[in-house]
Amino acid sequence: MATQTEAKTPADRPLRVGILGYRAGRERPAGGWELWAWLFMRISGILLLFLAVGHVLIMHVGGTGVSRVDFSFVVSRWQSPIWRTWDWALLSLALLHGINGLRIVVQDYVRPAAWRFAVNMLFCVVGFILFVLGSVVVFTFDPSRWLVS
Repeated sequence: MATQTEAKTPADRPLRVGILGYRAGRERPAGGWELWAWLFMRISGILLLFLAVGHVLIMHVGGTGVSRVDFSFVVSRWQSPIWRTWDWALLSLALLHGINGLRIVVQDYVRPAAWRFAVNMLFCVVGFILFVLGSVVVFTFDPSRWLVS
């Protein structure tokens, strides 16, 4: 008395339902590049939450507020490698997170493979240029040349 089980096809599987009763988002990828990109989005999103909220609280809420933020404030702040690292991490993660999100949107909505490749390459090139420009500013800025009292 053996029973056979048939493999379920994706159409036979029930839809995943989220907390609010709606269909949940994309399925977690099984492996490879897409799994790592999926994991990166989750981890970088959490890190960006702390970096961005910390940035807003420190720069715009704490002290006397946004009125204290001027060039001399940035010069004095960037004398510390901790703040440079913080700002560079915020820049890097925001760019990579955003480009990865754009890549997923392109996968969903651009059907021809050649167009999808071209749009993804455009986003990657623009993101790389912005990353290089931002990194150059963060790493080559010399606060000792701009000491203002």
